[in-house]
Amino acid sequence: MAMEEHTDITTGTTDAAEHVAALAGTDDVTRYPIAPGYRVNVRTGPGTQYGIVRTLPYGMKVPVYCQKPGERVTGPYGTSNLWDNIANGQFVSDAYVHTGSDGYIAPRCD
Repeated sequence: MAMEEHTDITTGTTDAAEHVAALAGTDDVTRYPIAPGYRVNVRTGPGTQYGIVRTLPYGMKVPVYCQKPGERVTGPYGTSNLWDNIANGQFVSDAYVHTGSDGYIAPRCD
């Protein structure tokens, strides 16, 4: 079991409000919150061996366009092999996203 890299909220401060607003977009897609107190790495594929594209700021909400099985990761919402596609070529472990389900909440990615 791998743990996805994250930064605990107690280790630093950030002015995330502006960054969150800039990343939030204006589409009408449902957005799901990242676990409170975590800055989660966004990767190019469904596993920690994939490159990091960016790191989500504290308090971020993300769309989940599709989901894909991949590396099993343990996070604040349990252990899961599901990875959420939040943008073209960008994935985060479902173990760090509060979707309200341990299973698929979106179609499987192609």
